[in-house]
Amino acid sequence: MLPPRVALRRRGWRDTCAIGFAALALRLVVVAWAAPRFTPVADGAIYHHIAERIAAGAGYVAVWPDGTVHAAGHYPVGYPGALAGLYALFGATPLVAMLLNALLGALCAAAVHRLLVPLDRGRTRPALLGAALVAVHPGLVAYTPALMAEGAAACLWTLGLAAALAARRARTRARAIGGLVTTGVLAGLGCLVRPETALLVPWLGAAAAPVGRGGRPWWRVLGTAAAACALAAAVAAPWVARNCTVMGRCALSLNAGWNLLIGTDPAARGKYAPLVVPESCAEVEGEAEQDACFARAAWRRIGADPTGWLALAPRKLAGTFDVCNAGGWYLHASNPDAFGAPARTALGVVEVAFERGVLLAALVGAAPRRRSRGARAVAARLLVLLGLVAALTPAGWIACLCLIGALALRRPGPLHGASPHFAVLAALLVTAVVHVAFFGEGRYVVPALPSLAALGALGLCRLRRRAPTTPAPSHAPSASAQAPASSE
Repeated sequence: MLPPRVALRRRGWRDTCAIGFAALALRLVVVAWAAPRFTPVADGAIYHHIAERIAAGAGYVAVWPDGTVHAAGHYPVGYPGALAGLYALFGATPLVAMLLNALLGALCAAAVHRLLVPLDRGRTRPALLGAALVAVHPGLVAYTPALMAEGAAACLWTLGLAAALAARRARTRARAIGGLVTTGVLAGLGCLVRPETALLVPWLGAAAAPVGRGGRPWWRVLGTAAAACALAAAVAAPWVARNCTVMGRCALSLNAGWNLLIGTDPAARGKYAPLVVPESCAEVEGEAEQDACFARAAWRRIGADPTGWLALAPRKLAGTFDVCNAGGWYLHASNPDAFGAPARTALGVVEVAFERGVLLAALVGAAPRRRSRGARAVAARLLVLLGLVAALTPAGWIACLCLIGALALRRPGPLHGASPHFAVLAALLVTAVVHVAFFGEGRYVVPALPSLAALGALGLCRLRRRAPTTPAPSHAPSASAQAPASSE
């Protein structure tokens, strides 16, 4: 007979595999329906063409309207680079990309389960619930056919958190180092997929710091954060060096200036709009030179009217956090005959209802413990209450800001660094900061959805523990005697 700890560990891994396969099966059904009907569109079409060229051996190049071929670097290389490897093996078809997306979505659900397994207590199973929320999430499932980078970024961020937790809980130095290396490599790949992931790398490294008998000394946290940053930089360095040499600018991608300039355009109202080239950049040629010129123009515009730029922030946050519906937007844009406006609206309604339910549960999960006292706890409770009200209104972005504030006020627990609380705080805060600077779109919140679902699962389990139960008969053992008490 296996020791209880070993049996529990094996059951946990069986559950991880089961939820991963279930998530994969659901996404494969969506792929089977979508592959014959939907072709790449918007950024997805560009990713597809970049991947085709890389797979054919031409490298990351762009074909200009006059037919000339030039080296390019506008879009991040990570996602089209992954597609290119598969295209070289299996053929350059959208079906191959959709299958990759389905696999990444399944891995994301499995990673959420591993992230929450240490919090399972007795009959309370947040791991299975959180992973199930990711597996069936209508926003994530419907986005599977989209040849877009946000799903890959969500998977890498969640896998990185799970690896950080494994490093933190490792019982041997070798396993701790292996977990930290895995965390750093995943973070570096995430930077190649979405450059703003670089802002999350120190958080991931800090999460991997092990807890000793004396807690987590600051020097150990800084050390693991620095190590993760160094590993991520090593993964991304070859591409940055390529851009230094070929494009003349050392960067992960060459679109920050474009996006910043769009984000300063009052006519865009905080969302994406075609870039209006300023007169000062009309004669500038080359991707790198244009991007630098656009950045300078954007900073001049911000300096001339900082209040007007800041006034766009609520619209940018609303565009990012209120309604995602990235899958409905993509499917409708790709083939409006196969996925018309009524279908897009219906999917949006289902997705908003699901996501607001998760957000409400996440706010409950972020609330301080009942025994918590002091000004921080009171402020956190007020923010949670305001967030619960805001989540029931169209202004979901206010609820997200309240959630960020409540999590920032939360006192660290034994698993705080790699817990869903930490994950949601990092993902939502970075998303908000980045897109207040640039512009907002619903698809940009996709990387934060899995960790938000994980925190929502903790909130639902908290509600279940607080729900009144029917007293057990006097001759039967009480529930507390049957299962160990749960802790938060």
